[in-house]
Amino acid sequence: MATGDSAGPSNYRKARSGADVTRENVQAMRKLEELAVAQRSVADRVAEFVAKFCGSITFVWIHVVGFAAWIGWNVLPRLPHFDPYPFTFLTLCVSLEAIFLSSFILIAQNYEMRITDRRNQLDLQINLLAEQENTKMLQLLDRMARKMGLYEEDDPEIQVLEQATRPETLARQIEDAFREQTGQSPVGKEGRKGPE
Repeated sequence: MATGDSAGPSNYRKARSGADVTRENVQAMRKLEELAVAQRSVADRVAEFVAKFCGSITFVWIHVVGFAAWIGWNVLPRLPHFDPYPFTFLTLCVSLEAIFLSSFILIAQNYEMRITDRRNQLDLQINLLAEQENTKMLQLLDRMARKMGLYEEDDPEIQVLEQATRPETLARQIEDAFREQTGQSPVGKEGRKGPE
């Protein structure tokens, strides 16, 4: 697969073993990850930090200690109760915290979703390129076999595999299969025939 970088020489084709190829692939993916991390906005960085911290046991223990101290202070006798039972102010604080935390978590998830979309797009492009290369190799092998007289009869399966795969056709077939599975009308050649 021709994946060399035009900006400079690549070590991808200089690999001498499977381990070398794997190492080069891992390093290339790590560089892509580092580039994505370096391009994060301030909001993405803050949201990621908050989301990571909120998902830690430290965050849980801080809240356990804080809530226990708050409730204990406001129920023990001979102490000034600034938020007596039913702890209305504590409820307000926890509700505000939940609103902000959910916003930070959603921002972090949106960032992760963008990264995942980029990875999926990269996977799709590599798979399409590999499919095109395989199709071309099949065509070349077919021509070579015909020229050398190695064919006894035409293989219809090879003829089908030699045809270029059209992503839009595959996507439509997947959607039709999904619609049939869920009981909706499949997409016809004239257009969509699903429920209005």
